[in-house]
Amino acid sequence: MANTSYAPSNTIPCLICEEQNTLDAIVCNSCCAPMALIQEAVAQERDPCIITVIGDSNVGKTVYLGMLLDMLSKRADDFDAVPKGAYSVNLQHTVISYLGSRQFPPKTAMEVDQWQWAYYQVSKKAKGPQIYDLVMPDMAGEAVAAEVAAPRTFKVIRSLLEKSSGAILLVDAALAGVGSPQPDFFALKLMSYLDGVLATKREERMATPVAIVLSKSDYCPECFDNPRSFAQTNLNRLWNICHNRFQHFEFFATSVVGSLGYGTDEHDNVIPYPLHVAPRGILEPFEWVLTRL
Repeated sequence: MANTSYAPSNTIPCLICEEQNTLDAIVCNSCCAPMALIQEAVAQERDPCIITVIGDSNVGKTVYLGMLLDMLSKRADDFDAVPKGAYSVNLQHTVISYLGSRQFPPKTAMEVDQWQWAYYQVSKKAKGPQIYDLVMPDMAGEAVAAEVAAPRTFKVIRSLLEKSSGAILLVDAALAGVGSPQPDFFALKLMSYLDGVLATKREERMATPVAIVLSKSDYCPECFDNPRSFAQTNLNRLWNICHNRFQHFEFFATSVVGSLGYGTDEHDNVIPYPLHVAPRGILEPFEWVLTRL
């Protein structure tokens, strides 16, 4: 991650896209990232550590990220997390509220100004006083797919990944487990895109840690027994590119919902409803990335 210069000026650069903004700007006038990110960086005199959560549409990014932030803020597994600004709490508030009313949160809009950003200072008591400044936006899966298909369609996504110290890639284990090739192909495209954005030399494997989260693993419990074996069998293209191009990667099985019910809407579309929440394997990918930063 490149160091950012914070020389006194009437303008200030956006942390993500580096576009100049006025000192009183609330969000960046180019990429809509909260300007509080850079203001906190100035106050801390250090660049925040960006961990980007990416994945296909409907893979469960919003639910995973919201649940992760909520568990961190409740000191799960000895973590201590402090939100830097009320806007950082919006995502977890939305996710927990919807799950509490037995609904899934609405899909993240493609429009960048509709994305929710979270900025937390995270530490782990057992590790001493080291603090990580974590920036984690909730990006729309359709926007990620559009950027992968046509690079620079969403400049903010490329800028985010270029500045990321680590990444968490969500892959739909439920679809992969029933033989659909879609999760494997999309993950292959995304890892190839990451390789192009983050690799410093084409002949060297990428050093940025990537945790591959097999979401909805409650549909295929064998994921929890051996995530690597599941990936090698059901996501073989993804498995191969990880081995060929990435130094640090690991597979994790996760699920958030304990059981589902189904109903229909006014157009007779089948709608799933989360009957109760039973998070499993949420913190492990995040902690694994932290240990490799």
